[in-house]
Amino acid sequence: MSHVLPEHKKRRIALIGLVGIAALTTALAAAALATGSKAGGSAQVIACPSPVAAIPAVPASAQAEVTRELANLDTQLAEANKRLVDTVGQGGANFVENAILGPLEDKRVAALNRIETAIGRQAAKPEGLERFARCELGAPGQAAPEPQVTTTSGAAEPGGAQVIVCPSPVDAIPAVPAGAQAEVTRELANLDTQLAEANKRLVDTVGQGGANFVENAILGPLEDKRVAALNRIETAIGRLAAKPEGLEEFARCELGGAGQVTPPSSGSPATSSAPAAGGGAIACPSPVDAIPAVPAGAQAEVTRELANLDNQIAEANKRLVDTAGQGGANFVDNAILGPLEDKRVAALNRIETAIGRLAAKPEGLERFAPCALR
Repeated sequence: MSHVLPEHKKRRIALIGLVGIAALTTALAAAALATGSKAGGSAQVIACPSPVAAIPAVPASAQAEVTRELANLDTQLAEANKRLVDTVGQGGANFVENAILGPLEDKRVAALNRIETAIGRQAAKPEGLERFARCELGAPGQAAPEPQVTTTSGAAEPGGAQVIVCPSPVDAIPAVPAGAQAEVTRELANLDTQLAEANKRLVDTVGQGGANFVENAILGPLEDKRVAALNRIETAIGRLAAKPEGLEEFARCELGGAGQVTPPSSGSPATSSAPAAGGGAIACPSPVDAIPAVPAGAQAEVTRELANLDNQIAEANKRLVDTAGQGGANFVDNAILGPLEDKRVAALNRIETAIGRLAAKPEGLERFAPCALR
C-alpha cells in the first residue's frame, strides 16, 4: 500500500512505530514473490486502496497512533496475502471472499475508525475512511512504498529521537550443530523481535513515568528476556556439542542517540547470518558502515529497516533448515537466496528514501543485497 500524504504540508517525518519484526511490514512485492515461489507465480495477490490522501493533517499528539494504525493496515494486508498463498486450492468458489477478504475488510474498518477517532480527539474528526476498507484480488507485483504521515508545522519530532540498541552475540557463538540450527536461528530472531517490541514501547510511552521509567519499564524487562533467549541458545548447542558460556554479557541494551545507527541484535557484525551449521547458513553483508549520519526524523524508519534485514535473514535461514534435502541443484538459489535478495533490495531502498527525505540521499546500498551460503 502507498501511504503518502499531499505535499502541501511544511514538514514530513518518517514512520515512528517499530512494529513487530517479522512481520510487522511486508509489502505487496514480497507477497507476490512468496506467491511465485510457492505457487508457481500464477496466483493473485490482494490489493487494497490507500486511505492516506483522505487523511487530513495529523495533530502531533495523534501522530503515534495514526502511524501505528497505518502500519496495522499494512500488517493486515501482509497477513492476508500470506494466507492467500498458504491456502491455495482450499475451499470452494467463495473461500477467498469468506475466509480472507471478508475478515480483512472487518479489520481494516476497525483500524480506519481508530484513525478517525485519534484525530478527532485533537481536531476535526475525518469521516468516511471506511470506504477504503474493501480489498480485492489483483495482479502480482503491485508493490507500494512504506507509509508516511504528516505532522502539523512546528510540531516536535516524536519519539524522543532515541532508540534502543543492543550488542550482537553472533560472533561469540561457535559453530552450531545441524540438530541445533533451527532452535538457534529461532532464538536469534527472538532477540530481534524483543528489540523491535522494546523500541515500539519506547515510542508509545514517550513522556510517561519518572526519571527511571525507561530503565525500569523497558530496558530492565528487555534484558531479562534477552538473558533467557541467550541461555536457550547455549542450551541448544550444549545438547550436541560443547556448551558455550557467557552469552549473557550481550543481554544489556542501552539508549542510543538520534543519529546513531546501531543495527538491532544480529545486525552488528560485518556479515549477518545465523551461525554456521553442518549444512551451512546464509550470510549477508552488513550495510551499516555505508549508511551516513541519520537525521532524527528518519531514525525510527532506518532502525526498523535494519531490523527487517535481520528478520529476513532469520526467516531465510529457518527456511534453509526446514527445506533441507528438497528440490534440485538450484533450489536454494531460486527458492531462498533469490527472494531474500529481492526483499533486501526493497529494505535498502527504503533506508535510502527515509534518509533522502531529510538529508542527502545515500545511493548504492543495493550492493549489500546479495547473500550466500557459507
